[in-house]
Formats: sequence, C-alpha cells, structure tokens
Amino acid sequence: MYICKTYTLISCSFFMLTGCSSFGYGVAEAIMDNNQKNDTRICKVTGRTFSGIEPLLKDGLKVLMVHGIGDHTPGYAAEFLEKLSTEMGLSKTSPGYKTIDLLDPIDTTKNLGTIRVHHYFDKEHSKTLLFYELLWSSITREAKKVIAYDSSGEYSHRRADINNLLKKFSNETTPDSFLYLGDHRQDILTSFIQSYCWMVAANWQDLASHTTHTCDFHAAGFTDNLQKNHYAFITHSLGSRITIDGLQRMANFLGSDSDHYRGAIKKPQTAIQILKQKNTYIFMLANQLPILQLGRKKAEVTQQYADYCLPSGKHFQERIYRSTDIIAFNDPNDIASYPIPYGFSQQYLDSRLCINISNVEINIAKVTDLLGFGTFANPLTAHSGYKSDARVVAIIAKGIGTNKTADIVKKRCKFLEEVD
Repeated sequence: MYICKTYTLISCSFFMLTGCSSFGYGVAEAIMDNNQKNDTRICKVTGRTFSGIEPLLKDGLKVLMVHGIGDHTPGYAAEFLEKLSTEMGLSKTSPGYKTIDLLDPIDTTKNLGTIRVHHYFDKEHSKTLLFYELLWSSITREAKKVIAYDSSGEYSHRRADINNLLKKFSNETTPDSFLYLGDHRQDILTSFIQSYCWMVAANWQDLASHTTHTCDFHAAGFTDNLQKNHYAFITHSLGSRITIDGLQRMANFLGSDSDHYRGAIKKPQTAIQILKQKNTYIFMLANQLPILQLGRKKAEVTQQYADYCLPSGKHFQERIYRSTDIIAFNDPNDIASYPIPYGFSQQYLDSRLCINISNVEINIAKVTDLLGFGTFANPLTAHSGYKSDARVVAIIAKGIGTNKTADIVKKRCKFLEEVD
C-alpha cells in the first residue's frame, strides 16, 4: 500500500511538472464529485429533549450573542441572525440597529466594548426577538500589539505563503485566550455582566440610537422585564467560557451574605428572587469549557446539584437559576473545541446555576475522501462555520425530541435521549 501510494504521488508530480494541468484538474474534479453526491456529515444529539427558543418568542425573547477569539467588527453575527430569524418566522424588523457603549460602573473611564441591538417580530406582532450582539474584542486589541511585529513584512516574507497565513491567523486569535486567563479577564467579565444588565433593563423603545453610560440592576423596569421576558445566550469558542464565568461571577455576587457587591453596589434583592424561577438556554458553538478549565480553580459551589436544584434540597431557596440548559456543539474535526464529558458540570461548574448538559456532535466542515490517501476536513471551517449551517440554526430555534422539531433535524440528526 505504501509503495502504491508513493508511486501514485510520483506519477502525479510527473504529470504536473510536465505541464499537464488537466490531470490535476481531473483529480480535483473527481474528489469533489465523490464528496458532493451525498451530504453524510454527522449530527448526533445526546441529552434531554428541549424545545429551543422559538416557543419563548410569544412572551418576548432576548438573546445575547458572545463571540470568541479574534478581533471582531460590529455585525459579525448578521448572517447567523438572518438565518435564525427566518427559521423562527420573524419576517419583520425595526429599521437599523441601536448601539450601546459599555462602561465599568466602578471606573467609567474604561471602555468595555459595545452591544449592537436588533429587533425582529412576526407580522402579527405576537412574537418578538431582541438580539444583543456583544463586541468585547476591543478590550484585548491594544495588548495584542505586542506581537503585531511578527505579522509585518519584515518577518512574514521569510515564511512560505500558506504558513504565513496560518501564522497571521494564530497571531490574531490565540492571544485572546491567554489574555482572558490573565489580567484582562475581569474587564471582559464586567463587559458580559453589563451586557446582561442592558439585555434585561432596556426594551427597543427605551433605547436611543446610541447610548453611552452604565447599566444599573436597579433601573426602572428592570424587575418587570426580568419577570415577563425570556433570556438566552448563544456563544462561540472562548465566548462559552466568558458566559459561564460571567454567570458564576453573578452567582458569587448575588449568593453572598453581603447586601452589596463590588464594594458599594447594592444587590438587587427583588431581581434575585425572580432569577430563581427562571430557566435559561446557553447554546455553545465550538464549545471550549473543558480546555479552558485547565489550571483553574473549581467554582465556589460544586457537586451539590441535588441540594440546590431539587425542591427537596436543603439549599433549594439559595439557587440562582431554576435551570440552565447548556447545549454544547462540537465538530470532532475542530482541533480547538470539545464536547462536555459526563460529570464535568458537577465537578467544575457552579451548582447554584442548576446546569443540565446536552452535547451536539456535528460535522460543520465536510469530510473529503482524498482518493485513498485518507480523509480530511478543514479545521478552520469546523471551528467557524456554524453561522451558515441550517442544522445548527434549526436546533437552536426548535430544539429536538418534540413534535415541533424542524424537519431538517428529524432527517439529518440522530437523537440519543437521556432519561432519569
């Protein structure tokens, strides 16, 4: 087999070197024809049934999108939002968008990124979606300039073309994980918590086209909105860690014995009681919770799910959420994302969030058969291609295991239901 493959490679090289470009084209065409006949990409969901976010629209749904590594620009979620709103039958939208500049309540000189807010609804105005696109990458932009020289022509001209592209991509993305685990973590988490506050506090009609001030958990209408609306999170890559850390940080603030947090900020006691009755979804695309747990302490309260989350539990009244359903998406061919293993949430994540885990093992990138030389899937597409995948959008919108599950999910995804 080795000799055969070697001989074939030599033959291919000979033909290409002698100018027979049609041979190379024919090989590429054969590979593409072989892999485009049927879309056999896997999609397997393991966990409990869930209904997705579409049923929540009737009471008003607010969704916060949290991006991952790399420098992002406003509108990064546009394609995904368009597909999601279409899947849920939201054919109307308010003109444009509204922007919120995020500030730290303790130090208002800090700029903590922005939120771009979009408003969608159906033709009867009976279903509404407010979509909050968090852009936090400006927090780490200045720090990443330390290695910007490595992407300059002074160094890049010494690299092979493909290697230079990969190095440039690495320089733009990898540092964010290190910076988050270092000094920038607190600012990024404050950005997340301020985003959460704005998501609850302000409705579309309450926002100016451009807002620049801090959000207050005691703002007028905050508790009413928290009570009547539904809330969900969609994250990508590092955003999964940011979101769960942000919620755990809130659990520490709100679950302490003090009447204040972060010094002089007074706890929103009414809101705390409302949160205890709320259920929330976190859809984690290209989930990174396990890898970013390495070298870190566990959450403050762990391995006490029954005590905090079951009505008979001795700490049931001290929970933060009624339930948090994490739907973790992972392409096995993505070298930078992971499924969440059994027992992980119990061992490492805060019991007060009452977390339930479902895993979605899904091929985002197509697997290509290289005519006997093995198989290959583009790892960059496997990590970043979720926004255009109809199965992903349908799972988020309509869940799995119910009579409302989308046809594409019923046909293309296998469901292994976990039951108690």
